[in-house]
Amino acid sequence: MIVGIDHIELVVKDVKEYVEFYQKLGFKLLTWTDHHGGSAELQLPGENQPIFEIHAVMTEENPGINHISFKVVDIDKTHAELVAKGVKFHKDVHPSRATGRKNALLRDPDGWRLQLSDANRGDPEPGRS
Repeated sequence: MIVGIDHIELVVKDVKEYVEFYQKLGFKLLTWTDHHGGSAELQLPGENQPIFEIHAVMTEENPGINHISFKVVDIDKTHAELVAKGVKFHKDVHPSRATGRKNALLRDPDGWRLQLSDANRGDPEPGRS
């Protein structure tokens, strides 16, 4: 069951510049990693706020929104329920080395990238936090 937006991933030209900008708007820096050639997670104060995951432009990407991730309570159960309803995933449930939790990837009818993310955050691999 989807219970909220987990994060919105933005692809940007200068991660440091974006972090500084969003901090001025009141966001707090949660993590900084080398993931995707430089990546940061920012969040507004308060409970249940979605995370803005910001990473540098990679060769195949343009600046903009990379994907929207939906928070789920039980990713394996939710994945199975959606598959039973005919939803097609282009990457089934898998662990993320960068965040230490499970994700599944799909696209909406227009091809926008969507992600399901387990609400339980684990521990990232060493060197990825």
